Amino acid sequence: MKILSGKFAAAVMAAVLSCSFTGCSQGELSSDPEKIDVICTTFSEYDWTRQIVGDSKNVEITYLLDNGVDLHNYQPSAEDIMKISDCDMFVYVGGESDKWVDDALKEARNKDMQVVKLLDSIGDFAKEEEVKEGMEAEEEEEEGEDEGPEYDEHVWLSLRNAEICCEDICDSLCKLDSADAEGYKANLAAYNAELDALDSEYMDMANNAKIKTIVFGDRFPFRYLVDDYGIDYFAAFVGCSAETEASFETIVGLSNKIDELGIDTVFTIENSDPSIAQAVIDNSADKSRSIETLNSIQSVTADTVSSGATYISIMRQNLETLRKVLD
Repeated sequence: MKILSGKFAAAVMAAVLSCSFTGCSQGELSSDPEKIDVICTTFSEYDWTRQIVGDSKNVEITYLLDNGVDLHNYQPSAEDIMKISDCDMFVYVGGESDKWVDDALKEARNKDMQVVKLLDSIGDFAKEEEVKEGMEAEEEEEEGEDEGPEYDEHVWLSLRNAEICCEDICDSLCKLDSADAEGYKANLAAYNAELDALDSEYMDMANNAKIKTIVFGDRFPFRYLVDDYGIDYFAAFVGCSAETEASFETIVGLSNKIDELGIDTVFTIENSDPSIAQAVIDNSADKSRSIETLNSIQSVTADTVSSGATYISIMRQNLETLRKVLD
């Protein structure tokens, strides 16, 4: 469970005061005030948007978390709030980790901003966070907190969700730039064809897999992906968990599960400490089992973007890893 600190209120106040005293304008926040200013919180949103924009010179896209900070740990700075305040279009996930956005949008100077919230885009396809057998229990909520269901934020890890979200991104771009609308729609159609093709490859992989279950000695942000293809899973923590240490019972439970199912590989997510996965292996009957990594696309840096990484290239890398392990 993500617990927000009081730092956000300070960031909003700093941004508001900065704008009040300096008279900040959109032109000061964008390198080209004539362009449509789109801000995306996560890499998936950023890459989808740039694929739809294509060669158009009318749009400037900002990737907010380009230093590689995990969505669950991100706290906006005053500069970030200022950027969002005057942008023309803002794209974000809308889960527990994005609670700060509500206040940021209330303080926005541009009241005509187009806003795309991914959890709203996918609607009934949004999944409540799931606690599976053997998962480490999370810390209890503070007494008196009355929250609704907590939805799994990792909607981008479904290629099918990606198509739905891209439709909404394209619609918002078309509203802002009707002159290039046909180009955006053509780019969307071409990109959706790529997503469809990759989705078919995933389906073929799952249909031909000898193993139908994966085990994570880590957080598990891949529920949307595995549900799309009928793959079962067991993991140490839920996808949005802040926990980093697993109990002996959790580790032994996962060790028994890989023994029971004859699974040769334990997974982690990118940039994660593999010690829990290794402990699961060390407590199993076969100590020669391997550790593999799936990329949850949560910590993509500007350098990775510059090297040519795309949403599809990372999802394809995940496909090849799953094919190797499950075949």
